[in-house]
Amino acid sequence: MSDSKGSLKSTFWNGVIPENPVFRLVLGMCPTLAVTKNAVQGVSMGIAAMAVLVFSNLFVSLLRNIIQEKIRIPAFIVIIASFVTIVQLTIKAFLPSLDESLGIYIPLIVVNCIIFARAEAYAFHHPPLHAITDGLGMGVGFTFATTLLASIRELLSHGTVFGVRLFPETFPGISIFDKAPGGFIVLGLLIIAVNMVTGYIHKRNLLKAEG
Repeated sequence: MSDSKGSLKSTFWNGVIPENPVFRLVLGMCPTLAVTKNAVQGVSMGIAAMAVLVFSNLFVSLLRNIIQEKIRIPAFIVIIASFVTIVQLTIKAFLPSLDESLGIYIPLIVVNCIIFARAEAYAFHHPPLHAITDGLGMGVGFTFATTLLASIRELLSHGTVFGVRLFPETFPGISIFDKAPGGFIVLGLLIIAVNMVTGYIHKRNLLKAEG
């Protein structure tokens, strides 16, 4: 039992930092850069993608012994598209302003390489509980990345985070961070920072193991 819990914990944590889909695997760049102008957009896109990740992973895992190898890719697309449609209609019904804000990027979750990659590389080869945990970990990692990126961009361009003013009213804002070039700059710096920290931790763990 303890081994199983440890394995699930490792699977979850793997998606949050060691194989973070944005900072470590550099996947899903289109929504990561397009809908991270403010923190609300960042966290909303992350949660939407996480919901699709968890449920698509679950159903791919449940059906892995039924889906034939040669039709697995069309099957994955149908499963993912079904949950994207559910998420999109739910947002349209209960959060119409958010639906307008995120626009085309909600239906484009269907072709998000993070979700398809987890279905192909993990969920299709593991039991449901592990597949759910993997989807949750990757979803949390993606949400963490989009929220952090969006918060920094909003702070530098408007002086606020989640609409709460952190810089004085006199702060003029740096307009480039509200545009695509600013997104690339912040994302690049975050990737460098995360990789430096994870590299240091990995090196320290190796030294501990050797010593």
